Amino acid sequence: MNGVVFDFDGVLGDSEPISWAAWAAALRPYGIQVNPQDIAACTGTTSRDTHAYFADQAALPAYPEVLAAVDRYRQRAYSKELRAFPDARNAVQELAMVGVPLAVASSSSRVNLDIKLEVLGLGRYFDVTVAGDEVANGKPAPDIYLEVIEQLGIDPGMSIAVEDTGIGADAAAAAGLRTVIVKRMEVPTGLHPVVSEVDPDLLLLWLGHL
Repeated sequence: MNGVVFDFDGVLGDSEPISWAAWAAALRPYGIQVNPQDIAACTGTTSRDTHAYFADQAALPAYPEVLAAVDRYRQRAYSKELRAFPDARNAVQELAMVGVPLAVASSSSRVNLDIKLEVLGLGRYFDVTVAGDEVANGKPAPDIYLEVIEQLGIDPGMSIAVEDTGIGADAAAAAGLRTVIVKRMEVPTGLHPVVSEVDPDLLLLWLGHL
């Protein structure tokens, strides 16, 4: 069986600006000014990895304390500011309509992923969702995609992962999935195929449905 697995942040929802505003607000008291190079280095990784990255720049409180501050900001912002990318929403709806098994593999925590899916009204389209805090190792390790493959019951070699970063695409490829990156922002994409938007017809063609 084939299917499509979507990353969330930067693919389905325009949540990266919200998260980076939250990180900037939480880190500012410690003298850290988040810059575009920091964003490029950390986008697609787990919150724990992001904390470790900035802990190399300044003395920070422990990860749980920093994460709590970040989450307070972004969880308040989701209901007011979070929007779905129109191309991704359309693709998810069209793929679901023709019965393609769909999943989300997100580095977000379960709490944040559920909030975002609810805010955007997308949760009902996905057969499986796996969050970053539900696997041992975050992207670029393949753990999250291996878990999705097992739960969704798909053949990875016949299925597609849609990511927005090289880190995420590396994780999907390591799990045996065909990968494509939708170019949303200026972050490293590696050697994976890149498209300008999520096109359901193109995905269906790659899956052999057209």
